[in-house]
Amino acid sequence: MTRTPPQPAPNPTVLTLIMCVAHVAIIMDAFTFATLIKTFEAEWRLSRAEQGMISGIYFACYVPAVPVLMALTDRIDARRIFMAGCLLIGAAAAGFGLFADGFWTAALFRGLSGLGFASAYMPGLRVLVDRFQAPWQSRAIAFYTSSWSLGTAVSFLAAGIIGEAFGWQAAFYAGAVAAAGAFVLVQVTLGPNPPTPPGPDARLFDFRPVLKNRPALGYMFSYAAHTWELLAFRAWLVAFLVFSLARQPEPMVGWFAEPARIATLSAIAAMASNVLGNEFAVRFGRVRVIVAIQIVTGAIACALGFFGAAPYALIAALVVVYAMLVQADSGSLTAGLVAAAEQGRRGATIAVYQVIGWIGGATGPVVVGIVLGLFADETPTAWGCAFIAMGGIAFLGAAILSALSGRGLR
Repeated sequence: MTRTPPQPAPNPTVLTLIMCVAHVAIIMDAFTFATLIKTFEAEWRLSRAEQGMISGIYFACYVPAVPVLMALTDRIDARRIFMAGCLLIGAAAAGFGLFADGFWTAALFRGLSGLGFASAYMPGLRVLVDRFQAPWQSRAIAFYTSSWSLGTAVSFLAAGIIGEAFGWQAAFYAGAVAAAGAFVLVQVTLGPNPPTPPGPDARLFDFRPVLKNRPALGYMFSYAAHTWELLAFRAWLVAFLVFSLARQPEPMVGWFAEPARIATLSAIAAMASNVLGNEFAVRFGRVRVIVAIQIVTGAIACALGFFGAAPYALIAALVVVYAMLVQADSGSLTAGLVAAAEQGRRGATIAVYQVIGWIGGATGPVVVGIVLGLFADETPTAWGCAFIAMGGIAFLGAAILSALSGRGLR
């Protein structure tokens, strides 16, 4: 019996489009619970703590699984791991719709979905980078990472529309169908692509050589500062806009009067800036551009909160500009990390990068909340200090990247 030879990879544009579509599809399920959380609060009588734990277990299962799964991509075709993740996301989403009836079952299926996302998100990135060389590799990474924002917007939008029209179960079934679609898309369009075998001295879960790679460490800690700032901004953006609206001398009406719409607009703008930021990095030097972006975002953050009582149109404009700049270095950071990874240790390097980065992302929103809690009332001073805690970390990220990976800022 003869074996069918592997399919050739599509051209770079088509391959990037395929993986970006698949990326959006696997995120479809990610924020369904968060979107419909008030429904579950009423139907299952969940406490705030239980709601938080159900939401948090998704990422709690994601973080420890990433180093294991990404290390495996140094030995197993990342395409196979990605497709397994799609199946797990689909099964978990369908299971939630069919069987979830309270805290424990909801937590179980959200945890399984988080494991599935760990199998699909970064392995999907590796599906791209293993099929590219510079400069297309850098551009492909920028498009892939920017599609996270699009996937997040689609997840919120689809869950709200489908949940309202057909019930919360249908919203989860839609996430299951989307994940299954990602599986089929990659299975049909991409052939196998086994990784380059690691050296004879490479051990599967030995991350010590990665931690000795100074340029890679620079990108890792700069990424941690980036995710700290980015996820803290996303977590507290609507609350800040609500505060600003309350400080206006006259009630606001019209499209801009809904903070969630400003947040959506800022996410769309951020997606475009990620791609544009990578093009600047390719042209003018990756480290130089990332350092410049982080210094500028840090400076804006240290001032933005203090203007909370300014005219709302000005605040909305500043928020969109800040969102664009915060996201502008995302693709360049990941592309720099991939370029700095040693041969045969790319998966392990991305694994450590993700763990360090998501630790920063989990810490930032909490620190901002603690700072706000130090003040008796919400005031421009309180929000000013909160934004300093949010964005001041960018200066540290820029300094570490420059010291470890800069080489005179290239």
